[in-house]
Amino acid sequence: MRDSTALESLPTWKRLSLYAVTWPIFVDSVLRMLLGTADVFMLSRISDLVTGAVGLANEIIIFCILMFGFVGIGTSVAVAQYLGAGREKEASRISALAITINMVFGLIISLALYLFGEPLMRLMHLAPDQVEIASRYLKLIGAFIWIEALSYAISSVIRSHGHTRDVMFVTLGVNIVHVAGNFLLIFGHFGFPEWGVTGAAVSTVTSRLLGLVVLLVILYRRIPIRIRLKDYVSFERQYVKQILGVGLPAAGEHLSWQSQHMMIVSFINIIGPAALSTHVYVMNISNYFMALGMAIGAGTEILVGHMVGAGEFQAAYHKLLRSLRISFVVTAVVVGIAAFLRKDFLSLFTDNPQIIAVGSSILLLSVILEPGRTFNLVVINSLRAAGDARFPVLLGVLSMWGVAVPLAYWLGVHTDLGLLGVWIAFTVDEWLRGLMMLLRWRSRAWEKKVLIKPAAEVEAVVAS
Repeated sequence: MRDSTALESLPTWKRLSLYAVTWPIFVDSVLRMLLGTADVFMLSRISDLVTGAVGLANEIIIFCILMFGFVGIGTSVAVAQYLGAGREKEASRISALAITINMVFGLIISLALYLFGEPLMRLMHLAPDQVEIASRYLKLIGAFIWIEALSYAISSVIRSHGHTRDVMFVTLGVNIVHVAGNFLLIFGHFGFPEWGVTGAAVSTVTSRLLGLVVLLVILYRRIPIRIRLKDYVSFERQYVKQILGVGLPAAGEHLSWQSQHMMIVSFINIIGPAALSTHVYVMNISNYFMALGMAIGAGTEILVGHMVGAGEFQAAYHKLLRSLRISFVVTAVVVGIAAFLRKDFLSLFTDNPQIIAVGSSILLLSVILEPGRTFNLVVINSLRAAGDARFPVLLGVLSMWGVAVPLAYWLGVHTDLGLLGVWIAFTVDEWLRGLMMLLRWRSRAWEKKVLIKPAAEVEAVVAS
């Protein structure tokens, strides 16, 4: 009992460890990716044509989910800094406001996807026989994408309080329901209708809705200061400014990355349907490599946010560098193993020898690409956690659109490298941006970007 009391008396950044915070985030990230991979894997039993169409629709869905993250990221940083500063009541109020903002944003995006899903698929140069498949899948999931918007905001609040395992278990349950639903509704087992692509979409929506309900229950059981109903509709200019001050630049960086990726996917469609299917399969494998860096980056973001809120800049500086070393080494080892087994992984999705050959060469290239990507996944999160959100987006736009897009078009469309050339462009962009982000962290310019003051300083000002 004495040890437990002593532990609770410590500042939040001393109570949390990188491992304890990160491993549930990693598992959660993998499980979230399995939602999309399950659709791709099960629909590949129908044909590579269907897989390519659904894979492209999922690119749009992922893009929207990343955009919901702009409020989630701003919330995570602000809540972590408030908790680190010992200002729990304000952390609760800013959480409620963030949930409301994401709900409204999600409803707007849902309406847009439902109305403009098919024109968007045509704009992406999708083959005519794939447009109907992709738009049907996109419209159904898109109409309920607001569920993911709410889930993202609530998950960010729960994680910022250090309860990363709760979110992980919810995602595990969502996956179990989703895979079971796919099994029943795609193929029509046990007397259920055989709906194919529509079945995959219905299963996705149902599982996410159930997950949202559970997250709401956890939210009210875990946070120390209970959110009041009026907090959801009260407007605090300061809180909005703090959320959007970090969230909007983060959204800009995500928007830039995903939009340049979608542009490059349109180049891949020019190369041909086989190239698109190959890209979809390789991306589904590569996403798991990224999950390592994303988890360590997200875990470090929580810790750095608490440290910065407490005014512990030196501890935050060294925490990021240590996390980066861990992420780099672990990613290099995992990608090396995957490159060795690259043909076996691709054979899980297809038996097309052309797709397996091209995909294998790209997975071999990933030995160079993915360690470079870890710089962006880990360092950018910590820069944001410190409040330094504008630099990553400015540099990101310059590199993605000034390097990745033109280089991908030249190497992919105008040379014989094809899809491999596109991935070489990805590699150049990731390493260039990553090294520049590390230099920014080492400059320590982020120390001047903190959002709030510790509670002790606030009380001192009030007392004076």
